[in-house]
Amino acid sequence: MLVVGDANPDLVLRGDVRPRFGQVEQLLTGADLVLGGSGSITAAGCARLGLRTAMLAAVGDDVFGRVVRSELGERGVTLLEAESRGTPTGLSVILTPDGGEGRAILTLPGTIPLLRPADISDDLLGRTRHVHVSSLYLQPELADGLAGVFERAHKLGVTTSLDTNWDPSEQWSSIAEILAQTDVFLPNAAELLAITGAPAPEEAARSLGTTVVMKDGERGARAWWDGGECAAAGLAVEVVDTIGAGDSFNAGFLAARLGGRSIEESVRWAAVAGSLSTRAAGGTAAQATPADL
Repeated sequence: MLVVGDANPDLVLRGDVRPRFGQVEQLLTGADLVLGGSGSITAAGCARLGLRTAMLAAVGDDVFGRVVRSELGERGVTLLEAESRGTPTGLSVILTPDGGEGRAILTLPGTIPLLRPADISDDLLGRTRHVHVSSLYLQPELADGLAGVFERAHKLGVTTSLDTNWDPSEQWSSIAEILAQTDVFLPNAAELLAITGAPAPEEAARSLGTTVVMKDGERGARAWWDGGECAAAGLAVEVVDTIGAGDSFNAGFLAARLGGRSIEESVRWAAVAGSLSTRAAGGTAAQATPADL
């Protein structure tokens, strides 16, 4: 399968992370430089679950780019690089206070917005059976032409899925056209309601005319498709870090579905994969294996 999207490191800082300006030195309890980006984490999860996985992303020629290349390579993901145009690799700094109550994310976009529809050629699409796109609204050029990319994919017999993540502008541009060409939409509840303006998830999902698999936080997952719906619980685990749980959820669903399992079983895989990923810092350290699921 092919994952298209954001590839960058996450610098995860824990402890006394609320800044106090004025040259006040604050002591942390932990720091990890890990593979980040919704696309990268999804790709790593898919590869761990046995899918032959490639990722298309723009990555710079710098130390953060080398981290991304190394981490994806170690996880069995083939990185296909779009032109970086001399731009530094993106970076997210994640501030997690003691006790884990909430977090703040500071992101340098860097190379993340550089992907263009033309980077996803028919030749590339012809060498996969499924294409998944992540973090759509961090990549405005890609968003503007993604409906056409997915239309080309369908003509080549390739299925499609999408996780928009949140749109910082809250405009959700081109989303109706894109979803008309999307086989599986993988939002969380807040994204689903924001996109549709509907008062409840079920009404929102039914209005979109495609399969919707919704991340439902501690409750697990819900899904709606033509002729059916289901829900699945997650697992109770000792949570260390929720970063990337939704991306591991995506990987669980895609691995199951592309492996020939029913939608109901695939939704169960997704809910459990998302839960298990929270057992360690960062988005990939505790991702599920086939045996786990």
